[in-house]
Amino acid sequence: MSLDERVPTVARTVSLPVPARRPSASPAKAVVVVAPLVLTIALGLWGIRRRNTMWGDESVTYQLAHRDLSQIWHTAQHADLVHALYYAVMHEIFGLFGGGLLTLRLPSVLAMSVAASGVGLLGLRLAGPRAGLLAGLVFALLPQVQKYAQEGRSYAMVCALVAWATYALVVSVQRRARWRWVVYGSTMLLACLFHEFAVLALVAHGVTLVVSRVPGAVLRAWSAAAAGVVAGLLPLAIHSAGQSGQVSWIGEPVRLRGVLVVVVLGVACARASLGARGPVRLAALAVPILVLPTFLLLIASLVKPIFVDRYVLFSSIGGALLLGAWMDSFHRRQRSSRIAWIAAVAVLAALVPPSLSLRTPQSRSNDATAIGATVRKEGRPGDGLLYLAGQHRILTAANPEDTRFLTDLALAQDPVSTDTLAGVELPAQEIAARMLEFDRIVVVRAAGAHAWANPQEEAKRSTLRRHFRAHGTTRVNGARVTVYVRDHAPVSKGSPGSDREGASGGVMR
Repeated sequence: MSLDERVPTVARTVSLPVPARRPSASPAKAVVVVAPLVLTIALGLWGIRRRNTMWGDESVTYQLAHRDLSQIWHTAQHADLVHALYYAVMHEIFGLFGGGLLTLRLPSVLAMSVAASGVGLLGLRLAGPRAGLLAGLVFALLPQVQKYAQEGRSYAMVCALVAWATYALVVSVQRRARWRWVVYGSTMLLACLFHEFAVLALVAHGVTLVVSRVPGAVLRAWSAAAAGVVAGLLPLAIHSAGQSGQVSWIGEPVRLRGVLVVVVLGVACARASLGARGPVRLAALAVPILVLPTFLLLIASLVKPIFVDRYVLFSSIGGALLLGAWMDSFHRRQRSSRIAWIAAVAVLAALVPPSLSLRTPQSRSNDATAIGATVRKEGRPGDGLLYLAGQHRILTAANPEDTRFLTDLALAQDPVSTDTLAGVELPAQEIAARMLEFDRIVVVRAAGAHAWANPQEEAKRSTLRRHFRAHGTTRVNGARVTVYVRDHAPVSKGSPGSDREGASGGVMR
């Protein structure tokens, strides 16, 4: 047989080398998604009842979500328009699962767990599987995340939507499809409709794209999506601006210790080598979303105090990404993992005290459950009931049984029938006249509140000062409940029985 005849035979018998198949990324991706989700749910369920207590903001959610949708809408025209969508969503959830305390808080637990999964996926795409897993776990362990995962308010839902909008942004930059930008814009708009300050995350995203020097086509696509978000948000922003009195209570000093600690740690972590995958680097994404929302809100507060850390809770996404990526980088640089394990144990041990504290009623600025129970205990059937100021009627409204046998001396029309949060009060002269018909009045004051200068509140204080004396005061978390008894010999101003302290209203958000 000739050589030419043998060659085809050899070619048929010798197999060509097959390239090694890359291991599937799906197991790692599943772990990155599931582990933070499970940890967040576990931490959210731990002590979720907080000894069956509810604080003032949750009490507002509880009351409004039990009204029908038309009442929620009409109430939002007077107050809390910024939370109207959240109240409507909670109304539907209450209708499906009942209106108990667990139903009030479980949506936040689930939303925060979804946010943790989104943070994990962001870390996976930007710095690898281990960085993503660590970022998701760090996010779940952050004290502020644990806190708002157990609150019946909108902040956990906003955080989840911003996390997944950010993930959609990163994917859209890498895979330029128009529908991906639609998903990004829609998710961001929904976050802003749940709370309009989520628009600050949109600003952070824009800065990320600029510093990442993405192509002009990407910037144009993002600009179009951002314009759609702003256009969709504009009606809400314009109408809610007329309700600026809702945040008048924010005049207290800004407490920045916790926020600054996270920002400083995050920026320090960004100086390390955190890996680079794709056109958007992790530090370029995480630092703006960590720093800019807080910074911009603080600048705005120089004009009008509006800074509250929960309004920019989503900035925790940036901090968790930076800390997770830094821990991954540290692990790669160390030949021995002993130091890493010691550091992890130390961090977990340091988180135990705040985690325990967050699950107590004292961890919130007030305890509406305790306030209502104190009113019920101190009052006698037939006593008068007075709120200084009337806006704080919401603190005892969650459980009508607490005030059932007392007469609200200032109330003209109840909150439900007037589509308000605290009802409509009588004119000043009628309030004073009704007070003089009672020998005992239970007075509720919010702690740390300043005096309102409207005629109704002045009439309440003046009548108490002239015709009543304090019989006893019970202090509870967030309020003082004082029993006043009629002093038939008028008390002069400044005497021991006089009431020199005012209280302010302003619905807490």
